[in-house]
Amino acid sequence: MEQVERLIDELGLLPHPEGGWYKELYRASEEIGADGLPERFNGARSFSTSIYFLLAGDNFSAFHRIKSDELWHFYAGDGLTIHVIAPNGDYEAINLGNRLEAGETFQAVVPAGSWFASEPNDGGYGLVGCTVAPGFDFADFELAERDSLQQQFPQHSELIERLTRR
Repeated sequence: MEQVERLIDELGLLPHPEGGWYKELYRASEEIGADGLPERFNGARSFSTSIYFLLAGDNFSAFHRIKSDELWHFYAGDGLTIHVIAPNGDYEAINLGNRLEAGETFQAVVPAGSWFASEPNDGGYGLVGCTVAPGFDFADFELAERDSLQQQFPQHSELIERLTRR
């Protein structure tokens, strides 16, 4: 995990509330006013934002959702699996990485309002980027509560148990 420590240090990554490490790289200087956004937003938002995001070992990004689409980009490491539960309960596992022959992809979108969690493939690490539009705001972030999410999606109870913290 020497490579992980080097990336955290060299990129200036900070602990993320959902798990892993991150650093905001870009926040558009222009905003979309609340009147130009869907009702689910409670105020103006930047046009777009982007971050570095790193997961390693047995660390995971706990189930959460945001009010915008989130585009994930793979940069380095062993890849990540993004677990997505759509509002209707449909499940999708997105394998983000550079092993195209193994079904991984360099980019993927998590649709707004979907619950999602992620974890490194093969206990390794994954350095990715996440671009959000309209831009990310912590007011739009909801960390899942295990019991509530399991009641809503009992068919995914085992996965929810493993990838939540509360």
